[in-house]
Amino acid sequence: MTTAMTTPAVASVETIRSRFPALERRHNGAPVAYFDGPGGTQVPQPVVDAISDYLLHHNANTHWAYPTSIETDALIEAARAALADFLGGRPSEIAFGANMTTLTFHLGRALGRRWSQGDEIVVTELDHHANVDPWRQLAKERGLSVKAVPFRAATGQLEMDALAAALSPRTRLVAIGAASNALGTINDVRRGADMAHAAGALVFVDAVHYAPHALVDVTALGADFLACSAYKFYGPHIGVLWGRQALVEALELPKLQPAPESSPESLETGTQNHEGIVGAAAAVDFLASLAEGSSRRARLEGAFKALHSRGQELVERLWSGLQALDGVSVYGPSPGEPRTPTVSFTLRGVPSDDVARALAERAIFVSNGDFYATTAVLRLGHAADGVVRAGCACYTTLDEVERLLDGVRTIASRPGSPRP
Repeated sequence: MTTAMTTPAVASVETIRSRFPALERRHNGAPVAYFDGPGGTQVPQPVVDAISDYLLHHNANTHWAYPTSIETDALIEAARAALADFLGGRPSEIAFGANMTTLTFHLGRALGRRWSQGDEIVVTELDHHANVDPWRQLAKERGLSVKAVPFRAATGQLEMDALAAALSPRTRLVAIGAASNALGTINDVRRGADMAHAAGALVFVDAVHYAPHALVDVTALGADFLACSAYKFYGPHIGVLWGRQALVEALELPKLQPAPESSPESLETGTQNHEGIVGAAAAVDFLASLAEGSSRRARLEGAFKALHSRGQELVERLWSGLQALDGVSVYGPSPGEPRTPTVSFTLRGVPSDDVARALAERAIFVSNGDFYATTAVLRLGHAADGVVRAGCACYTTLDEVERLLDGVRTIASRPGSPRP
């Protein structure tokens, strides 16, 4: 029985769950509880329908004079408008690519052409390496220096004073994650952006883990560039890059000679994943459909406000329940601090892979390892084995959280499990 969580003016959990065919899956006789959303959420039927409709009825390349090509052009422009509403930008500032990592490498190459040997880039130890290694690679190629801002292992929070100390007149870029995909930490991006801009640096924001849980506003964040991935917010595997138009059009981007010079197409190399672009727009519209409002952005604001409230209820129970179990350690900020409903934990003496496999036998799907947040997990002391990560999504219920807690409790109580 699914437990309902009441939040005014938004679709019920039962209604949301009815849109996800994946939730009908059973494993070992039990319904699957998906806690793997931080690595990729399940996809609602309207998103699949939009992708299918495009491929079956509109599939073509762009900018030609026949109907399906014209329809493709219109669908891509509509998708830019949808993602602009999702991020708080303009359609002319929305570019698509294979994934966030590829887009970051591509943007980095263009930015690096403007920088000189000895210039500096600031990254953080808390970030997914998709927002670290492209900048380190660029530094290696261009003779730049990279400074890494540490975080407090006890709380999972960035040392903002260390960020201020890392800035100098030679800083050209601060690359910061809006939220940690490993620990759930929501960073004070605006504070960091203000410091970076005061030093004359640009700000690149990785919003991949943030975007499913908090409505992005690129202006409020103080971003110059921001990237996210649709498959983390109920869409297909495609990346999205927002960039301030004047900045993008001033870049010397790696491109084919006949390709467009203007934003956003100047950021897009080759023929795009048109069905993925359509699917990303459908994911935004799915989220907007969960609440009422006079515009898509207003509906998104209502939906995210309600989903945040539900997510807070889930993470509070998940955090307190895990903390109460013998031998379990949880990581990241407490539920009273800014965070997403994603919790990482370890069970003393039990490898993370064994915990994940045992939970999977109970039809509870979690991820484990370092999730490419390699430095963060190293700092926690779990480089060899990693941690177990459980993330709540819009379709997660309190009943599923209780199932997860019961599963970890059972693993901890098995003969041979270490006791305090």
